[in-house]
Amino acid sequence: MPEFPYSRLRRWPDVEAENLQAYDATDLLLVERALGLGVAGSETVVIGDEYGAITLALTAAGLDGIRVHQDLASGRRALARNADELGLSGFHSHELDADLLSGARLVLLQLPKSLAELEEIADAVARWAAPDAVLIAGGRVKHMTLAQNDVLGRSFAQVQAQRAERKSRLIVASDPRPAPAEPPFPVTARHGGLTLVAHGGAFAGARLDIGTRVLLEVLGLGGSQLLTNGPENGSSSGAVNGDQASRVLDLGCGTGALAVSYALAHPEAQVTASDRSAAAVASARATAEANGVADRVSVAHDDAASEIPDASVDVVLLNPPFHLGTSVHPGAATRLFEAATRVLRPGGELFTVYNSSLAYRPELTRLVGPTEQLHRTPKFTVSRSTRR
Repeated sequence: MPEFPYSRLRRWPDVEAENLQAYDATDLLLVERALGLGVAGSETVVIGDEYGAITLALTAAGLDGIRVHQDLASGRRALARNADELGLSGFHSHELDADLLSGARLVLLQLPKSLAELEEIADAVARWAAPDAVLIAGGRVKHMTLAQNDVLGRSFAQVQAQRAERKSRLIVASDPRPAPAEPPFPVTARHGGLTLVAHGGAFAGARLDIGTRVLLEVLGLGGSQLLTNGPENGSSSGAVNGDQASRVLDLGCGTGALAVSYALAHPEAQVTASDRSAAAVASARATAEANGVADRVSVAHDDAASEIPDASVDVVLLNPPFHLGTSVHPGAATRLFEAATRVLRPGGELFTVYNSSLAYRPELTRLVGPTEQLHRTPKFTVSRSTRR
């Protein structure tokens, strides 16, 4: 069997750089273990395959009918692009549900960053996969913890860590435990007048993360309307404080706190919440429903607002990430700044909260337009950028 051409895989549409590649040693270990077990493709499920390295290597080896779940919209697009480039097909994409896992005997998992996401996945496998299903989870040793074993142990009677190879390690979980009547996710929490609903893979869970809290406070979204925060020269913000209903985008919406808070404060606004994470999108939809604004907040699973028309938005609200996977990389925020620039109409406004140490103001000025600081603490800065 010819060796799979991992080097031909691309991360596109995700950030690409010399120090970022579309596969790692964990992918290779998972593929090698799966091929050694000889489980049919129709009984094999792949979860967390970032750019398709696992799915496509198994497909190229002759496994047909593999089911795959990727949380990120960018990963789904990368998998489709890489499959086209290599002339491969025969796999099927699903959400994290019974259709993905029904009858599965082998589940391959790239370990997620959060324990909550791992718990939701492990529960789903135990709940819906075959009674003799085996979950093989892998990750880079430096990012693995004993707590991951403990989480897997809630859904599987047998959990065995394997020997590390090439700075990666596999964990084999078998003998699924009976699933509880109610799944552990989503979870719900109240924050004053706001109810947040979160699936395991949503950033910060049902908590209101500090950056979002700061942006909400600065914009006055806990009250009946946005505060009139004039820029440094004393003039007011036309888009936010104008008389006409705003077209608002919560870019990278997470659980939907910003979008839903805006909709609650502005019944006339057209609000869109967009995130590349399927878990975040499911959470934001549930948050909108829990707060009675599902008819006024549309939620899209989309990468960097690719489905939003150019120059169609008055206001963008953004709490950008600064990680790509487990790596700190400025490209994570830059892609969203560029997306905001594209979708904002001339004179439209981008409100951003970010770690003060990142000093994004010059980049925001270069990409979007004149940028002013609305609030700053040692940890967080809130800025407003006006589209040229």
